[in-house]
Amino acid sequence: QVQLVESGGGLVQAGGSLRLSCAASGIIFSANTMGWYRQAPGKGRDLVARITSAGSTNYGDSVKGRFTISRDNAKNTVYLQMNSLKPEDTAVYYCNSRALVTSSEHWGQGTQVTVSS
Repeated sequence: QVQLVESGGGLVQAGGSLRLSCAASGIIFSANTMGWYRQAPGKGRDLVARITSAGSTNYGDSVKGRFTISRDNAKNTVYLQMNSLKPEDTAVYYCNSRALVTSSEHWGQGTQVTVSS
């Protein structure tokens, strides 16, 4: 049974910081690309950041320079450090895994991030 469990969301003022965590189980973590996506009310789900098994990263244009994705393969956990938060960052943030070999994909249940102005 694959589980991706996000934590760390909450309410923060504009300019503040949050760190999201996603603990994975049931997958070979080191063989998966891990990503963070977000979905604001009435909008589609967009890529925030992604990190490959080799540690290569890419970011959505709106978060470049403010957010940092990292992973700890020993803890089967991926992190998203979010700095200089803006009200437009308000969304449900979802953790995603995609297997390198099979492309099998899984999603977490999401964690709410709300940034007040």
